[in-house]
Amino acid sequence: MRAHEAGALHGQAGDHGPAWLRVPDDVNALVPVLWSEHVARAEDGALRVAGLDVRELAQEFGTPAYILDEADFRNRARAFREAFAPATVYYAAKAFFSVAVARWVLEEGLSVDVSTGGELAVALAAGVPGERLVFHGNNRSAAELGRAMDANVARIVVDSYDEIERVARVAAERGIRQRVIVRVTVGVEAHTHEFIATAHEDQKFGLSLAGGAADEAVRRILAAPSLELVGLHSHIGSQIFDTAGFEIATRRLLGMLHRLRGEHGIELPEVDLGGGFGIAYTTQDDPQPPRVLAESMRAIVERECAALGMDVPHVSIEPGRAIAGPTTFTLYEVGTVKDVALDGGRRRTYVAVDGGMSDNIRTALYDASYSATLASRRSDAGPVLSRVVGKHCESGDVVVKDEFLPADVAPGDLVAVPGTGAYCRSMASNYNHVPRPPVVAVRDGAARVLLRRETEQDLLRLDTGLDVEEGA
Repeated sequence: MRAHEAGALHGQAGDHGPAWLRVPDDVNALVPVLWSEHVARAEDGALRVAGLDVRELAQEFGTPAYILDEADFRNRARAFREAFAPATVYYAAKAFFSVAVARWVLEEGLSVDVSTGGELAVALAAGVPGERLVFHGNNRSAAELGRAMDANVARIVVDSYDEIERVARVAAERGIRQRVIVRVTVGVEAHTHEFIATAHEDQKFGLSLAGGAADEAVRRILAAPSLELVGLHSHIGSQIFDTAGFEIATRRLLGMLHRLRGEHGIELPEVDLGGGFGIAYTTQDDPQPPRVLAESMRAIVERECAALGMDVPHVSIEPGRAIAGPTTFTLYEVGTVKDVALDGGRRRTYVAVDGGMSDNIRTALYDASYSATLASRRSDAGPVLSRVVGKHCESGDVVVKDEFLPADVAPGDLVAVPGTGAYCRSMASNYNHVPRPPVVAVRDGAARVLLRRETEQDLLRLDTGLDVEEGA
């Protein structure tokens, strides 16, 4: 799926909405699966989260703002830990990360998966011990690897021959034996967007099982005195709703583990099956709870090990989106409303808000679908097909492609978009020099800022032109 060069959704103005989108009986009703546990509509019609009115949150913290339900986040993290025990659950920091989030994850018994020096720095600043960290990535510098080793990270996942050589060299310089895991491309393509499917052959991640690259990686690691091979890793993609792909990937990964025992006489104790469990962005999505996922994946591992006549290795998983995604909604203020005439006498209402693709790039990048609701009041008006768009100078600046909003939505109203806890703040930008929104955590009737709103002064601090002028 390739984006049109003029922007996502270009040329689709005549679309009357996807087939799955139904006209709601009540345009004010919330679909529970789309929202965090503590979001509800109060009697006066405004949304409340953890006891706080969104109108008060908007007044105190401004809009746009990411509103995160802390108790819901913790509950989801705990549910994965309990369901998958005794497997290790690594929270994937790339979904959303901050010092506070790292501490929540640690307190709920999870470990952390980081993939860059920046994510590692946040984890260490939060006090995450090295033994609770795994370091992913496909092109980490020697400096990043050295910092990870100095922090005694539990595992480094290697992704290429160059990285094997680099990790071995950095470890040797420190006089240590670094534990590593090989990321194996198992040839399973998850049913997801091509940019987030990561186990087919023609992409940047991993070492091919079918092509022999993974076996060569094992040989090189075993020949390096400064490396200790402890397992194999696979990640088949993201936003996955069933375990069929995991079954094939696990069979191939365990098959390699079994074969290595015969070829090299080694018993690798671990397999990491990755993450990618999906969440509900719209009513067309039907995610499975952690308990069901765990039961299915545990059965797959046990069945394959029994067929191979081998002991069950220690298993790790890496959920990120499934924990962070549903916990957060983005709160916007409406600025303009425009009706656009379509063919056949139809119309679409364009609702422009004070954020856009700088705080949620996923619609433009992945053609992702989101939902939305009028958040500041209840409406007695009928539903109209609407498109929530941003303030940026791009035709593809779309937040919600298709949604039914009340016909009387107007400037000054607040609109909430659920399911924005993963990959929205993490992928946010300063496009058009728009400062990034804050992340506000709410719990038990209290709110606190996890990441403050950027200001124009923050942007100007990076501009050396001012330094030149001031020094002239």
